[in-house]
Amino acid sequence: MNYFAASCDPAKKNKAFAGELELDYPILSDPDQQASKAFGVLNAERGFSNRWTYYVGADGKVLAIDKKINFDTAGADIAARLAALGVATR
Repeated sequence: MNYFAASCDPAKKNKAFAGELELDYPILSDPDQQASKAFGVLNAERGFSNRWTYYVGADGKVLAIDKKINFDTAGADIAARLAALGVATR
């Protein structure tokens, strides 16, 4: 299983942020906002993406999208969704 975050910030800023938080996954940079537009998550008024979680299968198909993220329970929510989707644990 692979996972990553994406941000409209430049790569240098994302690298520093990931380092500060000691993340174990990459933050992809989308400063021109093309990927955000393609996924339909760009909030043009605010200049950044909505915080949605996409679950993509091994075949590249989107299995689910969570549009309401609760930052206090996000980790547990993601684990529960992955289990519901039948994604094997490590």
